[in-house]
Amino acid sequence: MTAAAPVSKQQAGSGQVPAIRGFDAPKTFEILAGSPEALLRDVQSVVCVPTFKRPDLLERTLRSLAAQQGGHDFAVIVVENEGVERAGAKRAQALLAEGLFKGFVIVEPRQGNCKAYNAAWRCALTRFPALTQVLGIDDDEEAEPQWLDAFLSAVKSAPAQLFGGSVTSNFEDASRAWLAAHPVFRSHYSVSGAVPILYSSANYLIRREVLEKLGFPFLDESFDFTGGGDSDFFRRAGEAGFRFWWVQDAAMRETMSRRRSEFGWILARGLRNGAISAQIERRLDPSYRGRLKVLAKSLALLAASPARGLILGLRTRSATIGLYHAKVALGRLISEFGVQNEQYRKPDKN
Repeated sequence: MTAAAPVSKQQAGSGQVPAIRGFDAPKTFEILAGSPEALLRDVQSVVCVPTFKRPDLLERTLRSLAAQQGGHDFAVIVVENEGVERAGAKRAQALLAEGLFKGFVIVEPRQGNCKAYNAAWRCALTRFPALTQVLGIDDDEEAEPQWLDAFLSAVKSAPAQLFGGSVTSNFEDASRAWLAAHPVFRSHYSVSGAVPILYSSANYLIRREVLEKLGFPFLDESFDFTGGGDSDFFRRAGEAGFRFWWVQDAAMRETMSRRRSEFGWILARGLRNGAISAQIERRLDPSYRGRLKVLAKSLALLAASPARGLILGLRTRSATIGLYHAKVALGRLISEFGVQNEQYRKPDKN
């Protein structure tokens, strides 16, 4: 990846607006810095990195991108989602000025996970005329050296438009490493090939045509603080006829803070996962009959959770992990009363 000194936000890119449904909505993000337009004109792959109050981890993320092997030309969009101190944006601007990467540093001051992704993807579509795919990595992740090459190799031959890759959890508290077997820390798949759907935006590649078809806003911002906007996006993409592919070698490492290895956080995540799944199912059929079907499924999952939990607990040799299925079922039932677990409301504590 060839980088150059950044230019001012007035000089950075032409900002041509493609004919995409919803793009007539006012732009909410601000471009702080960007590479010269000449360096971005032919870029086909753009990696989007949302960040919030984690400048040191963000730098590790960006350095892992700079270390990618395979000689592929790509750019990076760092989207700061904290509009006051902007610590991540400042760190990214300094690294951009040093030539570590090329692309843009932008700020989406409206806090929210979905808002950040929407800003990054909109920036990619308007500032990179040759764009063919967007990729994503979080600011607590580091990409393995072959990450980009694995994704781009798969894109050439796989009959799919949305791709996911594996994420390995690295626990700051090494004594909690056994939690890596917990469903909330494991990737959904482990073998490359066609899959029915993707669930997480922690590690992805999405072809441009998917964004153009679904329109803006790409992610439903009502999921900003609960999470699940990515799962809802992938569901809608599948309904639109797009297909999914898993790339096991497109691998990342995710830093798990001590907070995320605590029982309370794991409990909240299990409840949240259940609530999100029920919420998305209710959207598929919002009728009274549809809601009864979702409730019946939640009750069935709760009834089955002791047996499923026993099997999971014995397999992982952990009662804590074995409780996961019961947490998901309870989260589904709680959501029937309008209770939402907004784990992302205070992301610096998440």
